Amino acid sequence: MLIEFRVAIDPEIAALVTAQQRELREADGGLDGQATETHDGIRYLAVVVNGRAVACGGLQSLDAETGEIKRMYVRPAYRGRGIARQLLAALEELAYQRGHSTIRLETGTYLPAAIGLYTSCGYQTIPTYGEYVGNPYSVCFAKRLPVPA
Repeated sequence: MLIEFRVAIDPEIAALVTAQQRELREADGGLDGQATETHDGIRYLAVVVNGRAVACGGLQSLDAETGEIKRMYVRPAYRGRGIARQLLAALEELAYQRGHSTIRLETGTYLPAAIGLYTSCGYQTIPTYGEYVGNPYSVCFAKRLPVPA
């Protein structure tokens, strides 16, 4: 397994984001209405197994201190192997390297496995923010990153 940077227009990233958005629409009954674009401002990491990207996640800067994790997704056939946990740790490291002291993310109330992952990795529930305010299916989390000595 390799975790590497990919550009937003990478065909494998685009395919993973499309699959993620399709799965979200199916899970929430189409109520969420999230967009399917990959967003130019997101720095993507891909998890590559046997030459194929099987998972992705991105980091977007909200401000100098805060990064937001976006588009976390692991193909169903690769779930249960710890890939999401390793990808999350790599995204946290990227946020740290970019000078962020806090990382935020949003997920859906209908995704208990995602909520379990985030809480087990030290994320705390916070009020909805930004585009998620008013969405009854959104649950937001934040985590303080270590401060350099």
